[in-house]
Amino acid sequence: MSNAVIIEALRTPRGAAKETGALHGVTPMELLAGVLRALQQRTGLDTAQVADGVFGCVTQVGEQGGNIGKSATLLAGWSPYLSAVTINRYCASGLSAVNWAAQQAQNANMLAVAGGVEMMSRVPMFGDKVPYYTDRALGGQIGFVPPPWSSDLVATRHGFSREDCDGYAALSQARALAARSRGLARSMVPVLDAQGQVLLDHDENIREANTLEKLSTLRTVYEAGANGLDDWGLAREPGLQQINHVHTAGNAPCMADGASAVLLGTAEVAAQLGLPVRARILAHADACVPLTQTGAVDATTQALARAGLSVADIDLWEVRDSFAAITLHYIRSLGIPLEKFNVNGSSIALGHPMGATGAMLVSCLLDEMERRDLRYGVAALPGAFGVATATVFERVA
Repeated sequence: MSNAVIIEALRTPRGAAKETGALHGVTPMELLAGVLRALQQRTGLDTAQVADGVFGCVTQVGEQGGNIGKSATLLAGWSPYLSAVTINRYCASGLSAVNWAAQQAQNANMLAVAGGVEMMSRVPMFGDKVPYYTDRALGGQIGFVPPPWSSDLVATRHGFSREDCDGYAALSQARALAARSRGLARSMVPVLDAQGQVLLDHDENIREANTLEKLSTLRTVYEAGANGLDDWGLAREPGLQQINHVHTAGNAPCMADGASAVLLGTAEVAAQLGLPVRARILAHADACVPLTQTGAVDATTQALARAGLSVADIDLWEVRDSFAAITLHYIRSLGIPLEKFNVNGSSIALGHPMGATGAMLVSCLLDEMERRDLRYGVAALPGAFGVATATVFERVA
């Protein structure tokens, strides 16, 4: 069976997840439908030729409930015969959606659509009232700890200091600012209101003021003791004397609003329909490392092995930041040159609309691979409970 191919990958700008954010007045269904319309218009697609749709969304409640992937395709005017499913692999959902849709395209030898949406200004994180977050005893029983604390644990285990984490965050902001000034976002489609006026045409979260000096003044999410979490963690980590709390709102991914859409198929179907191909998916893998958010290392290692490639073969990396220490651990564990990694900034600067980010990384990766005339790229995301997804792409010249 031949590899699935990426025909097109689009995303909205990332909006600030607050009531004053540019996208707050748009519903999640409308936001996802908008990028789906853009995908259809960009490709000239007959949507009746799409066999299935897979969409990521983490907080599937209220305006994001009811299988938003399916309802958004209908609102976008896509074929009513298109089936669709909405999935939740936490922060890795959007990339998992791409991988699942790739398998559907291969199985049916047809087209499939993937993507995701999260409107964190309208449907807040944990708006689905997950019991393991509010019930500390239950969380401990099943191994859930808040991501900021587990990131502090990784920083302590592996010796990443507050300065290390702030330094990476400052680099992310600087790279995002530079990329925005160059206008690199070929795959970004502006969000319009009902009258066709532009609501947002750039990533809204980038903060020029977030320099290393500014970042160093921010308070950590947790202080010593962390309301009992430190004692709970140290009982499971006999080699540690204390947990060093180094993460702040400035070296963590900021919440965001956004949506993404990716059209996939087989090379044979794309050729039959006269659709140009941007890249092929060589391999993907899922993994999980309990207690920490370091599963992306394992997922990436497995995906590279399945693709028959090594870290040295990869020209470009797009990896969703959890907290800074998780990203620094990923870079160190795999031996990735920083000049190939998140070269246009990362979710610390750009924002993280949870269900959409994974598919957004595909468009960001392909844009930059095309700009630099590169061959191999990797997208990867860690998530809650240690789950992770990684995908290896080869650009089609």
